[in-house]
Amino acid sequence: IIPIGALEGAKSRLGAVLDAEERLDLTLRLARRTIAAAVATAGIAEVIVITPDDAVRTLAAELGARPIRQRDSGLNRGIVAARGEALAAGADAMLVLPIDLPDISPAAIEAIIATLDARPAGPLVAIVPDRHERGTNALLVAPPDAIEVCFGGDSAAAHAEAARAAGARLVVLGGPLTLDLDTPDDLLLVEQGLRTEAVDVG
Repeated sequence: IIPIGALEGAKSRLGAVLDAEERLDLTLRLARRTIAAAVATAGIAEVIVITPDDAVRTLAAELGARPIRQRDSGLNRGIVAARGEALAAGADAMLVLPIDLPDISPAAIEAIIATLDARPAGPLVAIVPDRHERGTNALLVAPPDAIEVCFGGDSAAAHAEAARAAGARLVVLGGPLTLDLDTPDDLLLVEQGLRTEAVDVG
């Protein structure tokens, strides 16, 4: 599941270093890269892109994903709506990926879904926190409704607590997806070519 908000006003926190046109271009490039990487990843049966934006839904369809119009505002509400579609289609696991991950690739995604191969019986939650260990840059949940999604604020801790409360096995992963593009400092790290090594710390 790839949730994408409205393009207008996207990446406003980068406004100090990028103008509106540059932020729009960056958002579209990140969206294209994320959708394409997910579609190309072995082991993913379907990629759902949920967004209120017509242009993004057109892009998703062109790249081989399933576009869904988001009718309720809010990131978590969009993910819950997409999760409902995934459950109706028979999904036994759900991976949520935001689009602001500059190092997204099929290999990086496969490293997350590989946690499904070694899981014991029972629910599983795998988290890739951001580099500050506060936000959630990727969330794998099996079955998809084992926990409620808690994006926003200190979501990494919230998702970990939800996993413990549900009695799920919790796996915390490092790797290239810990770097996201949210602030000017993040953009500077990307421009400098800083990359994190893939490490499973769970």
